[in-house]
Amino acid sequence: MAVEAQRTRLPWPRTRRARRALTGYIFISPFILGFFLFFVGPALVAAWLTMFDWNMIRPPYFIGLGNFKKMFADDLFYQSLKVTAYFSLVSVPVGLVLSFFLALLMNFKTRSIAVFRTIYYLPSIVPAVANAVLWSFVLNTEFGLLNALLDSIGLPKIAWLQEPEWAMPAIILMSLWALGATMVIYLAGLQGIPQSLYEAAEIDGAGRWASLINVTIPLMSPVIFFNLIIGIIGSFQIFTAGFLITGGGPQHATLFYVLYIYRNGLQYFDMGYASLLAWVLFFLIFALTLLVFKYVGRYVYYEDVGS
Repeated sequence: MAVEAQRTRLPWPRTRRARRALTGYIFISPFILGFFLFFVGPALVAAWLTMFDWNMIRPPYFIGLGNFKKMFADDLFYQSLKVTAYFSLVSVPVGLVLSFFLALLMNFKTRSIAVFRTIYYLPSIVPAVANAVLWSFVLNTEFGLLNALLDSIGLPKIAWLQEPEWAMPAIILMSLWALGATMVIYLAGLQGIPQSLYEAAEIDGAGRWASLINVTIPLMSPVIFFNLIIGIIGSFQIFTAGFLITGGGPQHATLFYVLYIYRNGLQYFDMGYASLLAWVLFFLIFALTLLVFKYVGRYVYYEDVGS
């Protein structure tokens, strides 16, 4: 019996290196399983569904390139792309500049600077739903805080969420309120710049502006580049504000691309078309990221650590 139990026992690595490797694989196995089960698997299913018409009730029906033809003839598809591109082109550059400016201010060593850093960072950790509810009150036409401020200085009230020309600026303003996370990343980069470089620039006669242009920005370019990539990816995935505050309106002025995917998949139950839109979003973000790496990445300064 003992011999049979010994034969059926699972083999265990004999060497220390093999045991360490096995232990490492055991620890990373939850991520690997989650990656294949919750990312690769659904992505492959979505790719398969692009060729089918499926409403989640009846079995999928093969339609070939029907969803592609529908997409190219869909006016709302182009409208959602235009709306999302508008939001990205405005919110990302403005957010990068404002958060960098805030990080420069928060980098000064003064009393109670930690309190101010906390205050500016707090909005970025507010839940998205609570954030949307808060700004729906701030932007309210009749009793909103923003219109009350405009009224106090003699300016007329603005229908922020009811007029097509003001709805998108309102959403962009809301997105700029949560710059704390980007500011913290900038702040970490600023604190990593050696003080000796500023002292050397000061000895050479450089003022604060010259030090900013010739020392701070070049050494911060990798951090700026990172925030640019993350900002572009995040801007094309905006959903909560358009869904909870405006519902994609007025007149589809805030019909973001992800919101349009949600409508087709979970409101119209057209999962095949929604899967195609999701894959188009993936390739669009992938292509934009490659373009940014190719044409903007060349201007990023990486310090030669080995020298």
